[in-house]
Amino acid sequence: MSEFIYEPSKYVPFRDKKIIEKVRKIKRDEIENHPNKDYKIRVVPDADLSIITLFDAFHRIKTASDNNETIVMIMPNPWPQFRMLAHMLNKFQVDCSKLHTFNMDEYADQDGNIAPESWEYGFGHAFKKYFYYNLDKKIRPPEEQIHALTNENLKDYGKMISDLGEADIVYSGPGWTGHLAFIEPDAPEFKAESLEEWMEMGPRIVTLSPFTLAQNSLHGSFGMSGDLAMVPPKAATIGPAQVVRAKHRIQSFGITIHGTATSWQRFIARLVMHGEPTPLVPESVNQLLRTDAYVTETIAMDIEPDWEKGY
Repeated sequence: MSEFIYEPSKYVPFRDKKIIEKVRKIKRDEIENHPNKDYKIRVVPDADLSIITLFDAFHRIKTASDNNETIVMIMPNPWPQFRMLAHMLNKFQVDCSKLHTFNMDEYADQDGNIAPESWEYGFGHAFKKYFYYNLDKKIRPPEEQIHALTNENLKDYGKMISDLGEADIVYSGPGWTGHLAFIEPDAPEFKAESLEEWMEMGPRIVTLSPFTLAQNSLHGSFGMSGDLAMVPPKAATIGPAQVVRAKHRIQSFGITIHGTATSWQRFIARLVMHGEPTPLVPESVNQLLRTDAYVTETIAMDIEPDWEKGY
């Protein structure tokens, strides 16, 4: 029987077959091993992942408050569990007056106009809805300390973070392309001659990958229906520089298709954590930095065929 050998599609950003084969074979009991001791990978129960992030955020805000210190946090897609973070801060009446948050990205239209906070599908809107407005008024930070990317501040967004002493923490997790925030591997706006040059790039408008459009068309906010036209074609995003300059980073790998064992993140998690650091897999830059990476048991599962399943 003749062997069938083929190259990855030209649309796949990272196409090094040797590395792809290597990470595809990483087993559950090998996934925590990494040569950089500052890059700590831990497999956790699926139900624990969101709790770990929320408790980390609570601990950082509470500790800063107790010490009367400013805390600067770059925040991910604001999912509804952010209400729980607000609840914990309310329960302990944590003074958040020195809290500064920066959303890591926001959608934009075909001309690069960033979605306003009033757009109900946007991240700026969701962050206020799920977190800020759920905080008791007497412990809330001033609203101007809750930062989202806008047409007015895009040019200065990186400087705004630097002026506060850089971020204390960045929370992130890879998209299907391996993107970090909306730093896409194949976006012309992030084209660089070297990894070092790319790591110095700051916020900008970026063209979203078709894979990202497909991934996000499955989000609850967009109807979970594969409606590609519903997802805006561009986005504003922080750059790699804001991640690199941060004092610490937490990565989460736990996205499945609505609670099933099916997950596009199972492979890209391995490529992010164990492939070579490269702009072609933006989240992989965390391998070079002090980072805590949390992987659910479902994502850590071995990659192997299941011949009894079709779609």
